[in-house]
Amino acid sequence: MQLDGTLAYISLGSNLGDRAGNLLLAVRGLIEADLAVRRLSTIYETEPVGIDTDLKFLNMAAEVVVKDVKPSQMLARLLRIEYLLGRGDRPPGAKKPRTVDLDIIFFGSQVIDTEFLTVPHPRMHLRKFVLRPLAELIPNFVHPVLKTEVVELLAASEDRSAVHRWSPNAHTKGEAAA
Repeated sequence: MQLDGTLAYISLGSNLGDRAGNLLLAVRGLIEADLAVRRLSTIYETEPVGIDTDLKFLNMAAEVVVKDVKPSQMLARLLRIEYLLGRGDRPPGAKKPRTVDLDIIFFGSQVIDTEFLTVPHPRMHLRKFVLRPLAELIPNFVHPVLKTEVVELLAASEDRSAVHRWSPNAHTKGEAAA
């Protein structure tokens, strides 16, 4: 099958408010930003990693086809989606609860290292909440820097945080029962 564009992978997460609704709105935002959503992973409920909160996240991955969009332009579109969904201003590197978090994990097999963007995501191989959804979509994709398949990165991960398939009928702290 001929692909007209570049396959990119985005990690999506939310741990404030209607977490599932936030992910749905973020996917809609990707579509409205002319990023052709091709496939979505299962949604996983995950423990927060590196953030001072006990509010669990919902995480997933999206495979998008990017045509005539540079990685820096894609980052700008993702930041706009985050802003529109209530992320607001935050200092660079701030690790706080959020309505939505969107990160470029892979942009084809490109390696990008600028002041504003690093791809592949520099910590993706350390985070099961990123690796598990990615392994579902692209288990045999070889990380262009680490030269290791995604499924192997997941198996070798030292991250011991809980990552479970999300059930919309189960409620956790941070999300009230309907």
